[in-house]
Amino acid sequence: MTDPTPHPSAPVVVPRWEWRTFGDDLDDVDALGPLRTAAPVDSDETYVLSMYGDASVKVRDGVLDVKVLQRMSGSGLQLWVPTMKAPFPLDAAAVAGAFTALGAPPPDTRLSEVTREQLLRDLVAPRDDLLVVDTGKRRRRSVLDDCMVELTEMSAAGRTVLTVAVESPDAGLVVRTIGRLGLEGRPNTCVARGLKSLLDWGPRRFAVIDVGTNSVKIALGHRDDGGTPRVEAESSVVTRLGEGLAAAGALTPASMGRTVDAIEDLVREARRVGPVDIVAVGTAGLRQASNRDELLAAVHSRCGVTVEVISGREEARLAYSAAVSALPVSGDRLLVFDSGGGSSQFTFGSVDRIDEQFSVDVGAVRFAERFGLADAVPRATVDAALRAIATELEELSGRPRPDMVIAMGGTSTNLAAVKHGLDHYDPDVVHGTVLDVPEVERQIELFRTRSTEERRGIPGLQPARAEVILAGACVVRTILALTDQDVLTVSDRALRHGVVAERFGAPRRGRP
Repeated sequence: MTDPTPHPSAPVVVPRWEWRTFGDDLDDVDALGPLRTAAPVDSDETYVLSMYGDASVKVRDGVLDVKVLQRMSGSGLQLWVPTMKAPFPLDAAAVAGAFTALGAPPPDTRLSEVTREQLLRDLVAPRDDLLVVDTGKRRRRSVLDDCMVELTEMSAAGRTVLTVAVESPDAGLVVRTIGRLGLEGRPNTCVARGLKSLLDWGPRRFAVIDVGTNSVKIALGHRDDGGTPRVEAESSVVTRLGEGLAAAGALTPASMGRTVDAIEDLVREARRVGPVDIVAVGTAGLRQASNRDELLAAVHSRCGVTVEVISGREEARLAYSAAVSALPVSGDRLLVFDSGGGSSQFTFGSVDRIDEQFSVDVGAVRFAERFGLADAVPRATVDAALRAIATELEELSGRPRPDMVIAMGGTSTNLAAVKHGLDHYDPDVVHGTVLDVPEVERQIELFRTRSTEERRGIPGLQPARAEVILAGACVVRTILALTDQDVLTVSDRALRHGVVAERFGAPRRGRP
């Protein structure tokens, strides 16, 4: 997928990194106080929204203004570039360029010139995959440390929402300004996506892609008539994105190639039957990699999907939400952990609250490489790995004993599948499986005494995890020891399910 060819009317501008967030709660942000006293500027604009993407296509003051997302940075900023600023009537190239930017099939028209009314009333309005939205904006703008900050009250179809934008050619300055405003951790949401959420309009089908250190996972589903998201299918592809990351601090060309190929295949399949709203998030492997922007750019270039690299805290929060909502919970003190390929997330709390959460760079890929756990090893090597893992997880020590421990992620679900000897993965069997210490120890010995190839034949073990499963089991065993637990409960619901609930759950208004 490539960006539209700029129309000759496209202005020459200095590209600016942009960040925007929506939400009625922005009224409560004290740091925005000075903006509220700035002189307002009112404008009326008409947007064209698309089921196929989030390009900015709008009409203002008799001009068709088109911007497309060129790339996304590893810190979550977006670089938008103008491809058109054409006065009406439009020539055929301008009309084609607008529909290309929207990702929509072009209209069947032989008009050599298209007026504003013809574009919006005749070519766009009759279609189900496009939507014409008249908006009113009241903008207040200021400059904070050479960074443009704008607070806007946006109205459409009788609904209103607040949005804050931060822009600068200097990406680092934008990140620092977001922090000064106390808005870090909120998703970067462009205007088109924000309007879709405000109006509750868009594809009923959705896909959430989790780009992990060891595998890429996808959850596909739809929103029912009541707006509740229903996951219909899930799959994963082991790409070993984090291979060599611990030693080099960067992703290898081979691991990036495998991962981009996998994402492109998953996106193509998701789009095969029609429009789909896609959210992709990246976790520890991308957080840690110095060259993560290369992968983000490659994914966007190949399939037009932006991967949001979320923080460890955000990852833990979303995973916790998914886990505690899908299992019968006993006791008031809960620990939910997700041990992945590059890191482990820990969240302490109860059913209705989170008390503490943190992320530690302890993952199966890193320790498999460090101790050579991809193949058969002596027991002494396993013991050394267990000691090293315990040292790095010392933050778990000395805490009140949890009443219940819930484990999620590929390592834990594979341990559960091996316990049941599943020939084919069954999420309903895995979900809620109880693993005790003797079972985890049994599997450590099972993996320790077998080579990678021999492990691939173990019933229940995903063959592509053969290289990292021993290291992952050691992480799980260490967590049980440090928390003084005899058992844990496995959740098949994970990060992607938390993203589904938050991004596609009803209601979708307030904070897109």
